[in-house]
Amino acid sequence: MVELFAIVLPVFGLIGIGYVARQTGYVSERVGEGLSEFVFTLSLPCLIFRTLVRAEIPNVQPWGYWISYFAGVAAVWFLATAIGRQFFGIKGVSGVVAGFSAGQANTVFVGIPMILKAYGDEGAVPLFLLIAVHLPVTMTLATILAEGRQASLRTILRRLFTHPIVVGILAGSACRPIAAHVPGPAWQIMDLLASAAVPCALISMGIALRRYGLQTGWKLPTAISLLKLVIHPLIVLLLATRVFQMPPVWAGVAVLFASCPSGINAYLFAERYGEGVALASSAVTLSTVLALGTTLVWLYVLGVG
Repeated sequence: MVELFAIVLPVFGLIGIGYVARQTGYVSERVGEGLSEFVFTLSLPCLIFRTLVRAEIPNVQPWGYWISYFAGVAAVWFLATAIGRQFFGIKGVSGVVAGFSAGQANTVFVGIPMILKAYGDEGAVPLFLLIAVHLPVTMTLATILAEGRQASLRTILRRLFTHPIVVGILAGSACRPIAAHVPGPAWQIMDLLASAAVPCALISMGIALRRYGLQTGWKLPTAISLLKLVIHPLIVLLLATRVFQMPPVWAGVAVLFASCPSGINAYLFAERYGEGVALASSAVTLSTVLALGTTLVWLYVLGVG
């Protein structure tokens, strides 16, 4: 419990810094808006680029592994969007944000340290393999859903392929063959920009929490948190152990990956489109708090420790 708390504490520390800085008037709203724009347009695409270029992707794709995880993503995404529209009256991009919050995991702060501690080096390959495709798939899907509501197919494609996140995905995929020939100083610039993504995003989210509070209430964020922390890993567990054949470590990594709280990218996505920001920030914060307990349950179910 103490170790898990130590893993989660940096998240709340940075969110708290942003919240207190805005509460005391030390920073203005413009700071949060500027930070979120910087992260979305520059820092996060660099993080995606670096991850894709350096990822060790096997020659034979583990389709059972992919299907187990992303079937869970699809299920909770659909349920969160349907619940939000049916019972809470949300629509448009806010509905996409609800689904995105349920389907996209916080792998940077919670997933990587937790999974590597649970499975060691043996879990590194399935972990980073999933990280390489997790954000590109979820972010691209969210972008298509958000951009596709009021645009023609031509406009959708133009906006999609000029979207900062998709640019990072395409550039990272294209540069994999030449990664070894990139000069060291260029990688240092990329690493500096990428390393700023998480802290800047969390501080900007703290500023947004001060602005929005819990205006959406606790009911929908709670439903999203339960979908993310309980239903998603349960679906993955059943598929990975009962339907498909894969090594136990791969199945365990997929389940723990799915059990991570809602990722910060849902908040960044909402901030970018100016809709569902309060919902996303509430879901990220609440699911991170609840994950402290649910993670212990999933580690016990998997027989880890």
